Amino acid sequence: MFWNASCSWEISQTIQEITMQSYTYLLVDLACIFIPFLASFYSKHAFYKDWLFFFKANIIVTILFLVWDYFFTEAGIWGFNPDYILGIYLGNLPIEEILFFIAIPYACVFTYFALTYLINNNPLAKIERFISYIFISVLLVVAVLNYDKLYTSITFFSASLFLIYLTFKKQDLALHYLSYFIILPFFFMSNGLLTGSFIAEPIVWYNDAENLGLRLGTIPIEDSIYGMLLIFMNIELYRFFKGQRLVE
Repeated sequence: MFWNASCSWEISQTIQEITMQSYTYLLVDLACIFIPFLASFYSKHAFYKDWLFFFKANIIVTILFLVWDYFFTEAGIWGFNPDYILGIYLGNLPIEEILFFIAIPYACVFTYFALTYLINNNPLAKIERFISYIFISVLLVVAVLNYDKLYTSITFFSASLFLIYLTFKKQDLALHYLSYFIILPFFFMSNGLLTGSFIAEPIVWYNDAENLGLRLGTIPIEDSIYGMLLIFMNIELYRFFKGQRLVE
């Protein structure tokens, strides 16, 4: 009798742990967006009034990244640990991955929005063009030298092309870079958890044959550039749609 009761309790505890574990990726998404979402209702500078511009931009960028994500997942360049997700899929992508492309850009574009009011003298204003030239040069060289590693080559080449485009347009990227650098510590926490920091196994795994094999903790270095491209594309389209409204 005692053994049966003890065994039942252990089974019950295991089931509860497994159930909670399956919410891990979802909780990461929610944690990333929670504070920016609440702060969006700050009356003096309310980001919720810009939701239309953000979501128009985000839908476009999300579709592009989901197509990229689908094919990379299909090719085995990365994948998802079923133990840490709910098991709801769109194609081969878990619902948490789709929410990732909403939660992270929301937090980042909100940061950009907030900095437009908080920063009077951007410390990167005088060197933003130099930063762009460094990024473009390094990313292009690494992409060409590692053309056989799909995650590295496609990510670095795409990011460099987008920076070339923005530089050609003479876009001031000082606030983009400042937003990106401010977000990096939070990126290391959230993406670190996704790639296996603080938990037994990674939520998102990578095929290291398709990347440089260089990790920032548990995070492939490519993720930092992938994230920069995601952020900058969302910011630029957000600015575009907001600018359209201002012109009207």
